[in-house]
Amino acid sequence: MVRWFHRDISGTDAEKLLKSRGVHGSFLARPSKQNPGDFSLSIRVSEQVTHIRIQNTGDYYDLYGGEKFATLSELVQYYTEQENILQDKDGTIIELKYPLNCSDPTNERWYHGHLSGSAAERLLGEKKVPWSFLVRESLSKPGDFVLSVVIDSEKEAEGDQILKVTHIKVMCQDGRYTVGGPQKFDTLTDLVEYYKRSVIEQIDGMKVYLKQPYYATRINAADIENRVQELNKTENPEVAKGGFWEEFDALQKQEDVKKQSRTEGQRAENKSKNRYKNILPFDSTRVILHMDKDSAPYSDYINANYIKSETLVNRSGRLAPKTCIATQGCLLSTVNDFWKMIWQENSRIIVMTTREVEKGRNKCVPYWPEMNEEKEYGRYCVKQLIEREAIDYKIRELEVSITNTRTKPRMIYHYQYMSWPDHGVPTEPGGVLSFLEQVNSKQDEIRDAGPIIIHCR
Repeated sequence: MVRWFHRDISGTDAEKLLKSRGVHGSFLARPSKQNPGDFSLSIRVSEQVTHIRIQNTGDYYDLYGGEKFATLSELVQYYTEQENILQDKDGTIIELKYPLNCSDPTNERWYHGHLSGSAAERLLGEKKVPWSFLVRESLSKPGDFVLSVVIDSEKEAEGDQILKVTHIKVMCQDGRYTVGGPQKFDTLTDLVEYYKRSVIEQIDGMKVYLKQPYYATRINAADIENRVQELNKTENPEVAKGGFWEEFDALQKQEDVKKQSRTEGQRAENKSKNRYKNILPFDSTRVILHMDKDSAPYSDYINANYIKSETLVNRSGRLAPKTCIATQGCLLSTVNDFWKMIWQENSRIIVMTTREVEKGRNKCVPYWPEMNEEKEYGRYCVKQLIEREAIDYKIRELEVSITNTRTKPRMIYHYQYMSWPDHGVPTEPGGVLSFLEQVNSKQDEIRDAGPIIIHCR
């Protein structure tokens, strides 16, 4: 989600923001006050802020003689990914590492932020409700917005209704919003509320109505407090669920919309390996356990998915892909498969975000032995060498080997976060951030380490 564009900020304000909230490599983009129509990149370089002018010719964006791009987003992405290209006047390398996000122009749930036209059409097409709508940022003209609306259309010969999506420009002029004509509004909310009661008449005479908002589940961290207040509102408490429950239901239903296959997890042979009936790995990204000639049918299954990030910034400050494995807490029937997965994937770090028992209820079967003891899990022998306690978490060092072989043992680092409440989140971020720092630091130390394994209950 691109949130680095600040539509109403001066160069002086950008410097204050980057110095107070940013670090070396933080950046934002903004409209140029000196050259209307152009833009500026403001970047924190050490303790100072430098500004780079971006030319907008109407046909392309460039840094006055540099590479040409169709959109501002593509330009910023290119210079974020490339190294040692941008330099300050004194030859200092300028790095675009960390986007400094701005607040959304509205907290309304029909606002979808940085969404393309085709993506908006796909979302609204899935809803299949005439006059449903959403508002998104304009990708072609930063600072403006677009109303995407499902319209009624002609019927086919068989009588089936054809639904299409029209896109209406919402221009921001002198801090006010308009779709053209004399009506101008102080906020996007005012504009949408007006046209929910009125009608938008396009140049070709088509009348467009705004009747059913398509709510987004996206959230911008800068607006989280206002978002929480918005989600807690209910139009009809007697019938409708609260905002959070409504969004949770929408997210749950996305698995059906996306039509992701989960065949392997639904097989009768594998049902006992799942803690919950409805939480299953997608076939396309599931971890597949290696099988040999003596393996039982379908024994390649474990409830675990690869999660890949293509644009994660690693600790050296460079963009690098990263993969982790998300899985469920072990059941008695899955402990052996769990250790098989760890060995197969050459994973050296396990992150556990639950206690074994909480409020008298079993949350996860312990899959490691007691201190200074060793235990066999299938063909894997696990010995606990060290256990240390921090304020919010425990760290265990486990030695794992394959029984009856001369295979070199591996050290596995087990991080158990103890202060994550069931059905909730930690009240303070400090403990979580310290925990993440420890985990990432250890992963960076281990050469050729496989994906981090992470699970709750």
